[in-house]
Amino acid sequence: MTPRLATALFVNALIRRVNQSGGMAAVLAKGDETAGALILITLEKGLNTGIWARTLTAQGAYEWTQVNSQVIENEEEIRDFCARRRAQDPDLWIVELDIPHAAQFAAELDGQN
Repeated sequence: MTPRLATALFVNALIRRVNQSGGMAAVLAKGDETAGALILITLEKGLNTGIWARTLTAQGAYEWTQVNSQVIENEEEIRDFCARRRAQDPDLWIVELDIPHAAQFAAELDGQN
């Protein structure tokens, strides 16, 4: 099995990369520093473009999958979704990215093209 980057280091690198590219990023909820699951809320100019979950494949690589087939536009629905997920998994990280093609930043850091 290949070693994996700790979630806290991945999140810090992702935030730094988004900020350096002119976007904004914020940690909405901190989870386990080493192996916490990760959810991204992606925005473009303040408008929600999706919610993404980082999952581990059978081959041992990470991939990003969109949680909803439809974009959630109501901020309260997004907060409720995040609260439910955190109640199920207190080790969960929730990060918000506001930059065009936000999910691509995360995929590139995970080695996906």
